[in-house]
Amino acid sequence: MSDESLLDFATAQAVLTSESVQAHAAELHGVLTGLIAAGYEFESTDYLAMINDMFNNGEGLPLEAKSLVKQLYSQIWQTLLDDSYGFKLMLPDDDDTIAERAAGLGHWVQGFNLGFGLQQKDTPVASDDVKEVLSDFGEIANLSDEIDDDEATEQAYYEIAEYVKVSVLLCFSELGSAPDTQNKPILH
Repeated sequence: MSDESLLDFATAQAVLTSESVQAHAAELHGVLTGLIAAGYEFESTDYLAMINDMFNNGEGLPLEAKSLVKQLYSQIWQTLLDDSYGFKLMLPDDDDTIAERAAGLGHWVQGFNLGFGLQQKDTPVASDDVKEVLSDFGEIANLSDEIDDDEATEQAYYEIAEYVKVSVLLCFSELGSAPDTQNKPILH
């Protein structure tokens, strides 16, 4: 999957804002990623009802927002299953301030922990490594809003974002399940 075909943060946030859905695109992406990394089955479709409950007060999402959620869901699956490790966090881009990017990362990890918890609530199965990741994500979500706009902060942001990305791949490799393609009929 090429980078050009991936939805970006600005596009996703614009759709949510234009449809009056009170959601942060990074958090939405994090929730969907958390569900998938915790073992959510590809074929299941109740993620839409969960998103409605979390981000739209239980009301149906507007058509364009619903389409966005479906695209994100598909994109996350494709990039997590990609052998070239194409998975990326959906965060504000480098043109945004470090404060906006750090806030986006905080929203993303909060969303991830929420989605992960929803999927694992009935059958919590996690190694010590995964438990440590979830704990670390909780700490990342609570980082101070008052950050310096300097090179050291930029470097720390990139290192934390990379840690989060690698941690997602660890969680998915341990708990995620690839789509069941063996029992599907082949269409000619």
